[in-house]
Amino acid sequence: QVQLVESGGGLVQAGGSLRLSCVASGRTFSINAMAWFRQTPGKEREFVATINWSGSSTNYADSVKGRFTISRDNAKNTVYLQMNNLKPEDTAVYYCARGSSNSYRGQNYLDAWGQGTLVTVSS
Repeated sequence: QVQLVESGGGLVQAGGSLRLSCVASGRTFSINAMAWFRQTPGKEREFVATINWSGSSTNYADSVKGRFTISRDNAKNTVYLQMNNLKPEDTAVYYCARGSSNSYRGQNYLDAWGQGTLVTVSS
């Protein structure tokens, strides 16, 4: 059973940066797509970004495009989310998730989730 552990959340002022990390246990990390989602109270979980198994293909939500960068280091079983120019509306619990295939196919094809890390952006 794979386990995903996020870290790197915290409190930052608007315009600041944070880098989230998600470390995966298990030997199959390098063949799976990975994704980041976020959720605020009372709202549905929102897609943020995804990356394919090799890192050659990425995709972003329009709300974060140009500000966030997803990357991965398969040797370290880690996926990252670099978040720049943060805005108060980016405040949320951020979750990483593992895709069930080597490319992201949608939320129905995610087979593991982390526990989340809280990002708070003050104005």
